[in-house]
Amino acid sequence: MERFKRLPYGNSNFERIITEDYAYVDKTRFIELLEQENNSYLFFTRPRKFGKSLFFSMLSHYYDINSADKFEQLFGNLYIGKHPTQKRNSYVVLKFNFSGLDTNSEEDFKISFSGNIRQSVLTCLENHAKYIPDFAEYFQDGKEQLSIADKVNAVLRAAASIDRKVFVVIDEYDHFANDLIALGTSSGDDTYRKIIRANGLVRDFYETLKKGSETVIDRIILTGITPIMLDDMTSGFNIANSLSLKQQYNELLGFTQEDVEWLKKETGVDSSLIKVDMEFLYNGYLFHSNGEHKVYNPSMILYFFDQVSTCNNNPEYIIDENLKMDYGRLRRLISGEQNSATLMAIAQDNSILSDIILKFSIDELHENKSFVSLLFYMGLLTIDSAEEGTLRLKIPNYSIRTVYWEYIMRLTEDRNEDVLIDFSELKAAIRDLAFRGNPTPFIDYVSRTIFSCLSNRDLKRFSEKYIKIILLSGLLQSKLYLPITEMEISKGYMDIWLKRSHLFPEIPCEWVWELKYVKKQDEANEAILQEKRDEARAQLAKYRDSHLFAGRNDVRYLSLIFIGKDKYEITENFDDNHIFTPKPAQ
Repeated sequence: MERFKRLPYGNSNFERIITEDYAYVDKTRFIELLEQENNSYLFFTRPRKFGKSLFFSMLSHYYDINSADKFEQLFGNLYIGKHPTQKRNSYVVLKFNFSGLDTNSEEDFKISFSGNIRQSVLTCLENHAKYIPDFAEYFQDGKEQLSIADKVNAVLRAAASIDRKVFVVIDEYDHFANDLIALGTSSGDDTYRKIIRANGLVRDFYETLKKGSETVIDRIILTGITPIMLDDMTSGFNIANSLSLKQQYNELLGFTQEDVEWLKKETGVDSSLIKVDMEFLYNGYLFHSNGEHKVYNPSMILYFFDQVSTCNNNPEYIIDENLKMDYGRLRRLISGEQNSATLMAIAQDNSILSDIILKFSIDELHENKSFVSLLFYMGLLTIDSAEEGTLRLKIPNYSIRTVYWEYIMRLTEDRNEDVLIDFSELKAAIRDLAFRGNPTPFIDYVSRTIFSCLSNRDLKRFSEKYIKIILLSGLLQSKLYLPITEMEISKGYMDIWLKRSHLFPEIPCEWVWELKYVKKQDEANEAILQEKRDEARAQLAKYRDSHLFAGRNDVRYLSLIFIGKDKYEITENFDDNHIFTPKPAQ
């Protein structure tokens, strides 16, 4: 019986992955590139759950003198084991991880941050005790010294005493900063500014590292999600070179298609059980317009493979709940009407033209270019292509599109007091659509409960695209269909394709919907209405005759014409047995 490796889902400990027979996608070839960088102080961002901690764990084991006797065991079968560099296992590696700090108040943060530094210093000294003759003296200093500088210097002095350089690794450098920003309160902003800017603990920490780089610290590498904090602490740490958008590091983290196929084979994932298009659902990240390959978010793929392997089925939820952006956090980050409008425009068009800013401050988040860059760093946008001297950024994949749709549904409900969504009624209406072939309950529910109750502010952007996003947000509340939008087909783009979920193959039919919108003042103009009907029918005919749907008798085609915010007309085309009555004028 063939023996397969274990899936490393949720595991970021490099040594454990290698020694306990987990599959490891080899990223060690990038060590050579990192060592060739002219600047020894490096900064690198990627979205959440993209494998940053595992990569840093690998670097720590490769460079730390404490892992020298395990080099062949850990790296012998990897690229760097066959092509080792001169600097392997030559450093005292000092590791910091700033996730999980207490940000409830300034005082709580000070205690938490200082305690984190203390524990990291003591752990480093303990790990290297066998190399340090006067270990007890340095350990006592790291334990008792009050200032952050003195704690860190205990390690630097210990390393110097054995004629070794220090390699500083900082993971989740911005985790606590993102928590503070997301509080969305003046106290959160004030705390952020105090601890990161002038005379703050964080700035003191990085100034200590900067000073240490003049003597015993030879290399520093730090990673996180965004570059916001890096800009705000520039005066304390302005020596790092950002690698985030460099072409040669496009695939440093993330899985290429080749990696995914290898991982599937190594872990014994049965391809016959996969009933969804993984590339459509999860692929699409590009961090340079000339990057060789698009990459998957590793956690998305590992989550999917874990569900397939353990349940012998595709997951009920296509996106890992641990990866979803907390609504409240995103809502507070999107401060101001301009950012809200930008997010809506991205959701409607699936893309936006914008440069990516390498560094920006918390004070600049209200600026459109900084806000769009923030979405890129968070993984809600990625590079599509270079276009007219700037970049076309797009939503990476279907899973991330659903994050936008869910957010907009919540935002619409928050901003319009009369919008009270009864999700049980909404789901019942979708069941009528799926199992009884009746779209009227769903369309009527959305029209009556959401569209008719929109405020004047939201009505200003009322259009076919806005209608489509709200319909998609509603359809997403049920798992019966996989709602797909803007798929290119027959030299056009389908508004909505309701593809039956892999979980419910018994659903009798799929739907293709074409949306049109007529302004309130034109509702009495029969010529305009007829023009919209004819346009919808012609477009649906192209979709029906396309390679995707040709010959299929399980697909139904519907035109929806919305009139103002409180009327609609729905007609099933190409089947005289299914003509639906328009909503009467109110």
